[in-house]
Amino acid sequence: MRMISAAEFKARCLTLMDDVSSTRETLVITKRGKPVAKLVPADKEGREFIGRLKGVIEIVGDLDTDSPDS
Repeated sequence: MRMISAAEFKARCLTLMDDVSSTRETLVITKRGKPVAKLVPADKEGREFIGRLKGVIEIVGDLDTDSPDS
């Protein structure tokens, strides 16, 4: 995570928002050396429904066979 002072953020906020969006890296904003806020990349909108759960769920076994309980 990158850290930046509130004064620098104020002076460069539009550029920093573009940077966070393109690099997908969180930016921590500090005041007097202490973290006070985070600028995080927004979730990407418009993802296709197909593949949305890739890596989130796992199908184990063959769905076409009868279960052993039946």
